[in-house]
Amino acid sequence: MFRWGVLSTAKIGREQLLPAIVEAENGVLSAIASRDLSKAKALAERFGAHHAFGSYEELLASKDIDGVYIPLPTSQHVEWTAKAIEAGKHVLVEKPLALDAKDIPPLIKLRDQKKVLVCEAFMVIYHPQWIKVRDLIASGAIGRLRHVQGAFSYYNVDPNNMRNQLDLGGGALPDIGVYPTVSTRFSTGKEPLRVQATIERDKKFGTDIYSSIRADFGDFELSFYLSTQMAARQVMVFHGEKGFIEVFSPFNAGLYDHHRVELHNQNHTEAQVLRFPGTQQYRLEVETFARAAQGGKERVFTLEESVLNQKVIDAIFRAGGKDGWEAV
Repeated sequence: MFRWGVLSTAKIGREQLLPAIVEAENGVLSAIASRDLSKAKALAERFGAHHAFGSYEELLASKDIDGVYIPLPTSQHVEWTAKAIEAGKHVLVEKPLALDAKDIPPLIKLRDQKKVLVCEAFMVIYHPQWIKVRDLIASGAIGRLRHVQGAFSYYNVDPNNMRNQLDLGGGALPDIGVYPTVSTRFSTGKEPLRVQATIERDKKFGTDIYSSIRADFGDFELSFYLSTQMAARQVMVFHGEKGFIEVFSPFNAGLYDHHRVELHNQNHTEAQVLRFPGTQQYRLEVETFARAAQGGKERVFTLEESVLNQKVIDAIFRAGGKDGWEAV
């Protein structure tokens, strides 16, 4: 069994990853660390972890840990990923791994030196609905892909939430902009060449709260919008010459809608509905990661892929301050 340690008692861990680790067939929750020992003990008791630590350093020094999950504030991801690698631990770090693509190559070098697995936690690539979308596009089910359209929004104006704190790496693009980009790249196997963007920032928080983005992939375009201050919505549509694919709950499947993908024909007279009931994408993520860390030939989201995805986000930020196209 792969022995997991978790750095912090963050909400994403409490609600998604810890339950997934507990339910996983090949892993066990060994330890939880918090700068507040009482919080670590309480969460350890709740999820049955064997150890609770009052510092992240103590957990990383433990011989009872094979790998760690890091759901710390975004601005701390690179720092603690590096420390975990140095400690010889495998690392699954919450997205976004970095706030600048140039910060990732040093982690790749460190990963190779220590011979550990390090992955950014994009759970969507493990969900069978996205694997199906990729396979449908590759098989020519919609013919030549011409356009991808997406949206991801929610409403959050809590000043104490890290998503609204610029110094912690908050903002719509770091938090949710990564999903339309990564799912399009995963589904098509293509990389964008250039981007255009309009970005609006909150006058009080300083974070980006709305973006409208256009990305040129050469053979097709991706257009999507994001917001942290709009009514909640998620959708992705892949439109080709012979039909289109609509993903109704692309990123939080089961929350925004059912695990449902629809394949429509050219004349919009027929639709094939594909459902994936009971799928737990976070459990699939941690099980796949554990197998890969233990030597399995699993497809995981590599740091090299993290560099490519972050380059897109970096380019969008640059494009938001100018008219016209910005090279990725």
